[in-house]
Amino acid sequence: MKGVIADCFCELVKKKFGEDKLEQIKQSAGVDKNKRFLATENVPDSAVLEMVGCACDTLGISLEDAADAFGEYWVNVYAPRLYSVYYKGVNSSRDFLLRMDEVHTKTAKNLSDAKPPHFKYRWSDDNTLVITYISERGLIDFAVGLIKGVGKYYDEDLSVKKLSDTEIEVVFPST
Repeated sequence: MKGVIADCFCELVKKKFGEDKLEQIKQSAGVDKNKRFLATENVPDSAVLEMVGCACDTLGISLEDAADAFGEYWVNVYAPRLYSVYYKGVNSSRDFLLRMDEVHTKTAKNLSDAKPPHFKYRWSDDNTLVITYISERGLIDFAVGLIKGVGKYYDEDLSVKKLSDTEIEVVFPST
């Protein structure tokens, strides 16, 4: 996993819960409390997932809560600073989500060893999109949280539901 994910997670914990909680989580996960993750460095998935698990234990939250918090923070705070180009010219959740596979394909070409998820899209009606999540990591709960974050970014009331370990249903507001 790229360090940008771990860095965002650490920034989120620090801003929402404080430096002391972040240090406690890192220590519980076996990560040096002074470790700063560089955006392009490769971080073992297990290290990031261990930090997430320790955060859930330390903060008394569920994995779903952690995934939702990460998704909201990534989409609304962190990513707009680093990846503003991907937000330009996009005016709705629908348009943003339908671009994500293309964005991840471009990202993978620009970052060595990047293995972002990929997505396939199927409309079940005019307002209901079923997204197939394709990743060896199996982090669909984080994909759900990120999609919810997209809805908040565009101030749209999305209904986001995990259908299986590979499918997410997104119902957009009627236009």
